[in-house]
Amino acid sequence: MDIQRILRKLGITALNEMQQHAAEAILDSDGDVVLLSPTGTGKTLAYLLPLVQLIEQTADDIESPAAPALDGVRHAQWPTTLVITPGRELALQSDTVLKSMGSRLRSMACYGGRPAMDEHRKLKEVCPQIVFGTPGRLNDHLDKGNIDRYHIRYLVIDEFDKCLQMGFQAEMQKLVKSLPGLERRILLSATNAEEIPRFVNMSKKGTLIDFLDDGREASGRVTLYEVHSPQKDKLDTLRRLLLGFGSESSIVFLNYRDSVERVNSYLQEQGFTTSHLHGGMEQRQREDMLYKFSNGSANILVATDLASRGLDIPDIRNIVHYHLPESEEGYIHRVGRTARWDATGRTFFILSSGEHIPEYVIDHAASTIEPYDPAAHVQCPKPDTPDSTTDSLGTASDGLRPPLPRMATLYIGKGKKDKLSKGDIVGFLCKKGGLEPSEIGRIDVKDRYAYAAVSRTKLPQVLAHTKGEKIKGIKTVIEPVK
Repeated sequence: MDIQRILRKLGITALNEMQQHAAEAILDSDGDVVLLSPTGTGKTLAYLLPLVQLIEQTADDIESPAAPALDGVRHAQWPTTLVITPGRELALQSDTVLKSMGSRLRSMACYGGRPAMDEHRKLKEVCPQIVFGTPGRLNDHLDKGNIDRYHIRYLVIDEFDKCLQMGFQAEMQKLVKSLPGLERRILLSATNAEEIPRFVNMSKKGTLIDFLDDGREASGRVTLYEVHSPQKDKLDTLRRLLLGFGSESSIVFLNYRDSVERVNSYLQEQGFTTSHLHGGMEQRQREDMLYKFSNGSANILVATDLASRGLDIPDIRNIVHYHLPESEEGYIHRVGRTARWDATGRTFFILSSGEHIPEYVIDHAASTIEPYDPAAHVQCPKPDTPDSTTDSLGTASDGLRPPLPRMATLYIGKGKKDKLSKGDIVGFLCKKGGLEPSEIGRIDVKDRYAYAAVSRTKLPQVLAHTKGEKIKGIKTVIEPVK
């Protein structure tokens, strides 16, 4: 495997020190590995790069699933690696990272919230060598024989501390004990708050890679601010704060689902283009919201701490704590969404009367916490003319209107099952929609539909020019995602 080619494809110049140590530990030994490193330092890539090399070295048939039959079943259809994640978002994100590496390995993500039978059919179709999934869903497939437990050689538990905190201990114990051929275990965490449970059966010759002491290096790239709200209800203070961010990508963290809904509705009424995320949403809606945020069609994500882990979205500039973090660990994961790799970021604490920044934040800070007056940083002028790409944007009594995101998202009602590819969509949007390639952003093709990010200013043109047109000879629905 050409590591340099993969890094260039991912836009990375070189592995950081933690990733180099992880690669050496996984490739140069046959023992288990525990990797502790702060959020945002690249742990997913740290284990995937060497793991892919291990699997490629030992696979009987990488290119084709048509390997010799074993007891009447094709050997290559069985995964050799399971990656346990605490949530579906991290499972999907990790699967996406692997696919973006361009390795020869097949993979898929399995998680609750959709029929297990559909996943079973896809397992038979894809014949993945790596399966990313939540503990309950992986156990379900193992119990039903959809995944052959006897072929699993490698087990990764990503964010094992979070898995334990979320009550997955019994499910993980059942899963680990059901894998008789397990040879290697790789555990990852951004904290050292939990002991490794005995049922994981880590080998005595295992390797511990601890980079948690380097957390201050990342915190040194994050500037901390405190923002005082004159009212107990912080909504207007939040609005003025976000107006000062312009079009920068930002996450607003809250502690409760209903608060997310309330704040998100308010911001949309005030003209902000937002996505929102919490555990009470349907899986399809959660995926849609994250897609809009990650492709630049929404520049603000309003979320619970569900968004503090497993989201590898680059260029998040601002983290806003509308509600104070409930723990030091929660704070670390929130702030880890910004200043990823070598970037810089900012984090803001909105404080009403009687609220104070927690001591653990002050202890963790690499510099003093600065006061911030939102009124002194407002960037948004009063609009001269209405924006033709929007339906109805709210404008506050002071006449200020937030800037719009650079991109908008199109829904296309055909997908992989209709033989539609990313290249087909790019060609259609350029030829029929009148776009330049530079005006097209991220494209994701699902089985029965696809999403494409396009320049927001060109959205009316694209909708007008593609109305009634066929894509690859097929008529389909093309509409904006609200």
